[in-house]
Amino acid sequence: MLSSNKIVRAHTTEEYVDMIKQALDEVFDLRQAIEFDEEFMSEGRALVDELEGCLKAVYESMKDGSYEFATGDLPYVALMKNYHQEMVPFRYLLKRINETHNKGLELKDAE
Repeated sequence: MLSSNKIVRAHTTEEYVDMIKQALDEVFDLRQAIEFDEEFMSEGRALVDELEGCLKAVYESMKDGSYEFATGDLPYVALMKNYHQEMVPFRYLLKRINETHNKGLELKDAE
């Protein structure tokens, strides 16, 4: 079981890209849920738009080689504080992406 205070960062660039792709899939699903149940989920639209824009920007910058680690929290982090856990069931994945962004890849110690 993972400790609540230790967020496991991606170990490789490929793993980091996979995490971002997975988060984009989750955002797509969340957007579909909001559109299906607009009455109860409409408050999440701003968050979905922010998540999608931010994650796509990170993904595109990795593809074109302009991505930089450790530039501070990703823009969605501040907005996430306004939403309860049930609204964003993939919150831990987003925390892992942000943690990897801030601290870089978690390289295994060479022994």
